Amino acid sequence: QVQLVESGGGLVQAGGSLRLSCAASGRTFSNNAMGWFRQAPGKEREFVVGIHWNDSKYYADSVKGRFTISRDNAKNTMYLQMDSLKPEDTAVYYCAARVYSTVSYQPEAYRYWGQGTQVTVSS
Repeated sequence: QVQLVESGGGLVQAGGSLRLSCAASGRTFSNNAMGWFRQAPGKEREFVVGIHWNDSKYYADSVKGRFTISRDNAKNTMYLQMDSLKPEDTAVYYCAARVYSTVSYQPEAYRYWGQGTQVTVSS
């Protein structure tokens, strides 16, 4: 029903910036909540940031003040602007969509997932 494709990952030095995009296709609904998760080697997937259907935004403490999420419903695209990147931000980043309208911090609450995009922050 819904396909998600991330892009924009890459290699950046500490203190630098990257902008990730998540393009949705197929049957989409503007009232579905979406979010970003990340997974580093040997660690569980963790919540990064989510956005309600009404554009309310919720950030993990680890990225608050550095990352900014936005959503363009007309383009079915979600963005993650990442500034002041740290080596600990290195991970595969996934976009995800729920079938419900509110953000969850739990990855199992999300129905649709992208393939992931690698973000590497060097020291």
